Amino acid sequence: MPEEHGRTRSTWELFVRFAPYFRPYLPVLFFDLFCAALTTICELALPVIVRYVTNLAQYNLPALTVNLVIRLGVLYFVLRVIDIAGSYFMSNIGHVMGAKIETDMRRELFGHLQKLSFRYYADAKVGQLMARITSDLFDVTEFAHHCPEEFFIAGVKIAVSFLILLCVNVPLTIITFLVLPVMLMCCYKFNRRMRETFKESRWQVGEINAQVEDSLLGIRVVKSFAQEETEQRKFDEGNRRWLEIKKRNYFWMGGFNATTRGFDGLMNLVVLVFGSLFLLRGAIVPGDFVAYLLYVQTLLTSIRRIVEFMEQFQRGMTGIDRFLEVMDEKPDITDSPDAIECHDVRGEIDFDNVSFSYEDDAGEVLANINLHVKAGENIAIVGPSGGGKTTLSNLIPRFYDVSSGSVRLDGVDVRDIQLHSLRSHIGVVQQDNYLFSGTVLHNIEYGKPGASREEIIRAAKLAGADEFISALPNGYDTFIGERGIKLSGGQKQRISIARVFLKDPPVLILDEATSALDNESERLVQQSLDKLAHGRTVFTIAHRLTTIRGADEILVLTSDGIAEQGSHEELIAKGGIYKDLYSMYSNMR
Repeated sequence: MPEEHGRTRSTWELFVRFAPYFRPYLPVLFFDLFCAALTTICELALPVIVRYVTNLAQYNLPALTVNLVIRLGVLYFVLRVIDIAGSYFMSNIGHVMGAKIETDMRRELFGHLQKLSFRYYADAKVGQLMARITSDLFDVTEFAHHCPEEFFIAGVKIAVSFLILLCVNVPLTIITFLVLPVMLMCCYKFNRRMRETFKESRWQVGEINAQVEDSLLGIRVVKSFAQEETEQRKFDEGNRRWLEIKKRNYFWMGGFNATTRGFDGLMNLVVLVFGSLFLLRGAIVPGDFVAYLLYVQTLLTSIRRIVEFMEQFQRGMTGIDRFLEVMDEKPDITDSPDAIECHDVRGEIDFDNVSFSYEDDAGEVLANINLHVKAGENIAIVGPSGGGKTTLSNLIPRFYDVSSGSVRLDGVDVRDIQLHSLRSHIGVVQQDNYLFSGTVLHNIEYGKPGASREEIIRAAKLAGADEFISALPNGYDTFIGERGIKLSGGQKQRISIARVFLKDPPVLILDEATSALDNESERLVQQSLDKLAHGRTVFTIAHRLTTIRGADEILVLTSDGIAEQGSHEELIAKGGIYKDLYSMYSNMR
């Protein structure tokens, strides 16, 4: 199996890991199994009644009275009523229990995904994660309900049938049950192959989801480059791979079903041949033989139910396996045991001999960075692409942890501050700020959940966004589409700035916040940013160097570290890298 699918856990390991999810619902589970036992007893009672009536008719016909027949009929009727009530509970409340377990797992999975760091999402595909949190867990509802139920019923039927059949005829029972171990061994081999193909199929569905998401989110690029056929070919290739996996899956499933049906027929053949021989020799009476046939059919029906359940069983096992693959991913950015909350943050930032490298990168992105930023200072970071500008700013809110050295906020190592507390005091405005599908109001409110409408409007006014928002069809209640597709770049950026205004953090990171905008939008957004930056500690990463001329200090960051440091005038006078960059940008304009 390809490495992307991860290791396949054993069935026992999956059972052990899944079992705790039943804990909150143990009373329901036990009552469900009690109902399963009742329905099983009701089903097993019929052969006993038939055997009793048949033997009476053959050996003691006068005892078979109308009164006895009516009493047996009433008994069987009562048993069927109990069976119907038990079946209703199993189908209704039992399924609800399965749905609750699925809900719990989905909540836990989504919560865990929220904790995973940027390193994980750098390699993960959203389509794969969507498949795990939705379709992979759909089958858990059926599995959680039917798995204990089906195996319990099968166990009861096999055990009770075996004991009753031993009482009828020991040699015939032993001969009949000798077929079971061989059948179970063959089924195990087929099941293992089915599990592998089910997991491959789920993984491929995730790949298709990822490709479809990528194509649809980039539909404007697709159409602008007239690449619809390319996207169709990519989709068709993924679809074809899925079909090939499903073919292999159904090959093993067909073999599994054919094998179980073959052993089914073999058991019937054994009972028919050997039972008839015992009947001829007088080793078994006709009534017992009829009951024996009925019990064997009950046993085979139970086995058939397990066989039919196996596809659902494997789907559930695969869903749990893929669920655990994500749950076993450990967040590499977590609170230390003695992490503290930060209060009354001034915004003083220190980088002490900081070095950083990505795990999959042999070289250091940052090396021996030393920097002291006073509270309220405006620091601009410029330099060539790949110099580590964004990486440097990402170390402040601990999107990544330093490889060595430390980053301190107001003298406290950020690794000693609770993540939620740290990030609640830092605002980030990026080049491409994400807007959620919803209204303008809800997107701005994201900066301070629960804020009043008046607070939100005030933040929008500070960001210079109130005028265009008020002109929208429904004002602040206008639906802006997925990723804010109904708004222009400048409008989206001003909404994201309003969001940070509402958050009101003492530390602000502006990462290429205006680089993707036209001149007029840049002017409006820059005015909003200037307001936002007032009185805060600001880190500005910029390619448009005219926007940072007023910075208190400018850092020129290269792959070798901080190459130059000073005000705009000082760096221009120095005639080094910054002057070259500034001259190049001025000429380009």
